[in-house]
Amino acid sequence: MLKIKRMNKILLLVGVLIASLGAVSQEKINWISMQEALDLSNKKGNTKKIFIDAYTDWCGWCKKMDASTFTDPNVIKFMNENYLAVKFDAESYDTITYRGQKFYNSQPKPDKKSRRGTYHYFAAALLDGQLSYPSYIIMDENQNRLAIYKGFMQTEPFLSVIKFFGYEQHQQFSQYLYGEFERTKQASQDKK
Repeated sequence: MLKIKRMNKILLLVGVLIASLGAVSQEKINWISMQEALDLSNKKGNTKKIFIDAYTDWCGWCKKMDASTFTDPNVIKFMNENYLAVKFDAESYDTITYRGQKFYNSQPKPDKKSRRGTYHYFAAALLDGQLSYPSYIIMDENQNRLAIYKGFMQTEPFLSVIKFFGYEQHQQFSQYLYGEFERTKQASQDKK
């Protein structure tokens, strides 16, 4: 009888430990590299969009995002469930291959004193040459850029943005705009 009670206590302890490990895994966003995200999104059956946080080491607002918005439990949960989340150092020296094209840093030989002022050509391509940080790029499941957002964002506005794309509302909005365009075009032709 004593062994059964002891065994039950051990099983209970193991159960609590396993449950707490599950909770720990949701305490932060599961950030991956850009190349990992591109590779994962190429796999058959991928349904997640790509969210890219383009940052630099010297960017104060990037650090504020990391310390506030990116630590919110609702943001963490939604990001981990719906996106391949990428932390992309826009001044890194990593080589990134995107759609057969290789992208490098603008200064392939790093200056040991400071990297500030260099930039990665992939960041420049994603941001249309408008390099400001932090910047967020949302790509669909096929690696097509859907949107760019810039600057620090508080939790609620940020959640609205990632949910807008995560729940496919951007597609409905595009259809609505196209319908309005067609109605306006038809109305102007009817007046002629």
